[in-house]
Amino acid sequence: MIRAPEERTPVSRPPLPPFDATTAARKVQAAEDAWNTRDPEKVAAAYSEDSVWRNRDRFVTGRAEIAEFLRGKWDRELEYALRKDLWAFEGNRIAVRFQYECRDVDGQWWRSYGNELWEFDAEGYMRRREASIDDVPIEESERRIHGPRPESDHGGAEQPLR
Repeated sequence: MIRAPEERTPVSRPPLPPFDATTAARKVQAAEDAWNTRDPEKVAAAYSEDSVWRNRDRFVTGRAEIAEFLRGKWDRELEYALRKDLWAFEGNRIAVRFQYECRDVDGQWWRSYGNELWEFDAEGYMRRREASIDDVPIEESERRIHGPRPESDHGGAEQPLR
């Protein structure tokens, strides 16, 4: 007897669009928490199978490419620590400002400032991500992001510009 392949019901990733101030902030915090794990597969799982990215000058499509991109990123960006802040939201879109710090293999510390535009599908997976990022060399003594944000600070103060 030949069995028909089972249809897979999409599993949702709440919160789901359309977003309000609370659900948009939860989505941003969930993304920050995931990225701070530096686990490429965990991060990539939040994106739709056909998700498209623009990250600086790179264009990435699909979960497998996203995971590969992130493995390379975190091989280069050591001790990576990130903060994301909700900037705006409407319907199934969220705009985020972020800063992260890391050091390279030569020991130079960097602070990266960026903006992201996110678009989600109905199941709550990110189907589009556009990121613009600028890097500034810093001294280790200038660091202000040390590991993941403590839970007591979720939804806390925004990062200063400098």
